[in-house]
Amino acid sequence: MSLDALRDSLPAYAKDLSLNLSSLAAESLLSDQQKWGTFVAAAHAVGVPAVVKAIEAAAAAAGLTEEAKTGAKAAAAIMGMNNVYYRALHLMKNQEYRTLPAKLRMNIIANPGVEKTDFELWCTAVSAVNGCGMCLDAHEEELKKRGVPNVNIQAALRIAAVVNAVSRVVAGEAAAAS
Repeated sequence: MSLDALRDSLPAYAKDLSLNLSSLAAESLLSDQQKWGTFVAAAHAVGVPAVVKAIEAAAAAAGLTEEAKTGAKAAAAIMGMNNVYYRALHLMKNQEYRTLPAKLRMNIIANPGVEKTDFELWCTAVSAVNGCGMCLDAHEEELKKRGVPNVNIQAALRIAAVVNAVSRVVAGEAAAAS
């Protein structure tokens, strides 16, 4: 399925999402690698097969390299773990857990195989999808250290929000049809 076919498959009540998907595909604040990596990372974070396939096809057509696609998928994978763990620490009343070592492997963060700034941007987008404030703050701080403007970070957050919403509509419609 192409991105246009995905947009066309959305019901009328999700017209805003279709329009947003189209405008974000044309987003020019981010490099193509940053933009399409964000789309891929967010799609994998939600995991709705039709959306993942459509976005991966659009990303490939836009020239996203296999290395960047793998990096974006790695961001979704590692943040899938980290977002649950660190969100739990944030929500728990007992602050002692924050002082304990995580004892979770996170080597990919140090060596993601792509530009570190791009990987941090993808981790930020996935953290938004997964709702982890601690991770959002940590990755946004790293992006700021690297000189990434707020509007670029916002663009990644907008992509994450729309991919999440589109995925939920597609999943809901599939559930209603079965």
